Amino acid sequence: MKAWLVLIAALAFGVAPFITEGFAGFRPDQFPIPQDDAPVQPAGYAFSIWSVIYLWLLLHAVLGAFKFAKSPGWEATRLPMIVSLSIGAVWIKVATLSVIWATVLIWAMLLSALWALFAARNANPGWALRLPVGLYAGWLTAASFVALGLVGAGYGLGSGPGLGQVGWAFLALTGALAVTLIVLSRTRVWTYGFAAAWGFAGIIVQNLGSSPGVAIAAVAATLLVAGSVLKQLRR
Repeated sequence: MKAWLVLIAALAFGVAPFITEGFAGFRPDQFPIPQDDAPVQPAGYAFSIWSVIYLWLLLHAVLGAFKFAKSPGWEATRLPMIVSLSIGAVWIKVATLSVIWATVLIWAMLLSALWALFAARNANPGWALRLPVGLYAGWLTAASFVALGLVGAGYGLGSGPGLGQVGWAFLALTGALAVTLIVLSRTRVWTYGFAAAWGFAGIIVQNLGSSPGVAIAAVAATLLVAGSVLKQLRR
């Protein structure tokens, strides 16, 4: 039964961009302090990774329902994937209405996706289970910290007048990097690191010529994660 619920949730998740406005980042005017060209938000092209995520997760769900319905390794991932994908099916619509709720929900998506990733780390076949879940969870890691950085800057959170866009960008990068390296070391799923590094690379592009400090920090984060991914692939 859970295998079919994962498939239904994956279908709803994949259809959502076509029946909503789509999403390529929050609008500047969604915040009390408009976030024009926010340094924490990746360049628009980076969101294209969703196409790969949607297709791979759909393949994962189809195989799970028809070929691995009784696999204990797959079963352990199903409840968290149902939760994460079900939230994801409504997330784009929520993101156009409320930045706060979108941030809360994307963190719920991330936590449940990480739960699934840890449950899947020893299950097979990896290309159908660990790798798509890892890609999904890795992008959500980057996106969740981006959302946190945007809310922090957009609502002026922090001591005194607030940390500002650049300060929150540094905090978000640091948090995302720390989580990424920890999860990579525990799960050894290279697609997780690749997706997070893709997000960091998008931040590099976003800040070229505008916020060199953030761009340099994003370069460092990308290189650290890339190094960890290469180490995992060599094992």
